[in-house]
Amino acid sequence: MPDRSTMNQDSPPICDYEGSDYQDRFWKQGGREYEDRVEAVALKRLLPETGTCLLQVGAGAGRNTPRFQGYERIVLLDYSRTQLQQAVKKLGMSDRFCYVAGDVYRLPFARGVFDGATMIRTLHHMAEPQRALRQVRSVLARDGVFVLEYANKRNVKAILRWIFRRQAWNPFDTEPVEFAALNYDFHPHAIRNWLTSAGFHLERQLTVSHFRQRVLKKAVPTSILVGMDALLQWSGDLWQYSPSVFTRSHAVGESDGPGTAFWKCPTCSSTAMEERPEGILCTTCGLLWPIEAGIYNFKVHLDA
Repeated sequence: MPDRSTMNQDSPPICDYEGSDYQDRFWKQGGREYEDRVEAVALKRLLPETGTCLLQVGAGAGRNTPRFQGYERIVLLDYSRTQLQQAVKKLGMSDRFCYVAGDVYRLPFARGVFDGATMIRTLHHMAEPQRALRQVRSVLARDGVFVLEYANKRNVKAILRWIFRRQAWNPFDTEPVEFAALNYDFHPHAIRNWLTSAGFHLERQLTVSHFRQRVLKKAVPTSILVGMDALLQWSGDLWQYSPSVFTRSHAVGESDGPGTAFWKCPTCSSTAMEERPEGILCTTCGLLWPIEAGIYNFKVHLDA
């Protein structure tokens, strides 16, 4: 289990995958081909084919990044530097990819600089999900597209376990449930309300991973399960009873960007940021955010 850590006293606890072998253990060795492929189907259906600048919140080792071929620039944000190092090794260094270690509760970007954003398998680690969603909205331009995946509290397995008294928490209750440390399931109604209050208009929902059962994945060929799941995903606008739900929303309301600034200081919120070979200098508060092996590190700062 990843360690809890905090960036400062104002940040909620953060699920930190620093030093974790998650990419190999969970995805490559964990029998997750089915989950990976059905998520690819959902992303293809929800994300625009082309765009200018995409933010991946919780990008990890870049598992989904190659699926965003239509975007001119992709910013991979993750709290774990070791996950980003794996992404660098996988994707390489180029002007198209920007690797950023930072805190989703204090995004280091100016308002409205992205026209697209994704948050896949990340919200379920958020102790304050509404705060994270507001941060994502702040860096999206008006009408920017946001694809969010969340762990669904009201799934069939949880309902059956509750009916037969195998679990104490009620899957129909709209409050989040923390089933393990910094691992949350959310109710679809709560997600819808949070998106609205954060400044998003929910357009579409897809239900995903209907057959996430070990016995099924062993007994039925993966291609068949993926095909059946792809058909059932369209039911998401009617009901949500799968363990994973993908949503597509667009940003509404006013936006201050995009302007000339790209970076924003996580400490003082100034956009007077100067890029130097050694890092990003905030000329307002004087803090220097280092660049380390191609990764912009907004988890630590130096005095300029």
